[in-house]
Amino acid sequence: MSMQQHKIGSGFGVDSTAEEVLRGLDLSGRLAIVTGGYSGLGLETTRALAGAGARVIVPARRPAAAQEALAGIDGVEVGRLNLADLESVREFSERFLASGRDLHLVINNAGIMASPETRVGPGWEAQFAVNHLGHHALVNRLWPAIERGRARVVAVSSNGHQLSGIRWDDVQFKRGYDKWQAYGQAKTANVLFAVHLDALGAAAGVRAFAVHPGAIADTSLARHMSDEELAALTATIAGWKPVAAGAATQVWAATSPQLAGLGGLYCEDCEVAEPAAAGATLSSGVAAWAVDREEAARLWRLSADLTGLDAFAA
Repeated sequence: MSMQQHKIGSGFGVDSTAEEVLRGLDLSGRLAIVTGGYSGLGLETTRALAGAGARVIVPARRPAAAQEALAGIDGVEVGRLNLADLESVREFSERFLASGRDLHLVINNAGIMASPETRVGPGWEAQFAVNHLGHHALVNRLWPAIERGRARVVAVSSNGHQLSGIRWDDVQFKRGYDKWQAYGQAKTANVLFAVHLDALGAAAGVRAFAVHPGAIADTSLARHMSDEELAALTATIAGWKPVAAGAATQVWAATSPQLAGLGGLYCEDCEVAEPAAAGATLSSGVAAWAVDREEAARLWRLSADLTGLDAFAA
């Protein structure tokens, strides 16, 4: 575990909002990509970044729905992208790179949770594919623009990562599917992605962070859960946040001067998180397996093999 994986005294906390963490920052001239930036936490993130002067690109599986949701927010453009389809990722990335623009902020916000067993691409488990592999492919394809912009890359994870490390013997759940174990693995993958991207990109000025936004009731993330499941989860978890506070940590990680010179860290409540207690489940802090550098490098190699994409390959 990183010696830096400890609180830095940000002055923000569980109730801070995206607007509050941006107060005093001028993002004029900065270009951001926010996947899934047209609903829930993503929409609030887009609104906050644009309000601080950034131009925001929102890749969307449903561009018409995105245009409707984003109407009235200045400085936003929408592009077609389906993270479950690597050809779609290629097409989106090539269109963007052809524009010649630099990227300064990338927030991998889109994701699915506790979905029924679904296979995408060449038979990949959907939560691992959408939450992790699609974003791995996107960042590697966009690397030239990310490198030029000395960007910050934020992977939106969850304390759900504490449910499972990477199941190296059955990553694709071919021997029995459990939707919560699959979600936990995908969220661990998000953290490990940030750990290794930061190790690879720091020399070029690119830093990466993973974040837990908190438990947010008012989003579409729980769309695959029954009313009974959602009620049980609501009763289990304390400290539910409104969307404005839920978006704050990813906005803070993407923009805060307090994180200058740092990277590869897991953050929560607008602060660098502490290591989680042994055996913690859906609790505060980060599990040791999610910030293990050897595990992160191993996952990067697997992801590169699966997608055929590694911007850092010799």
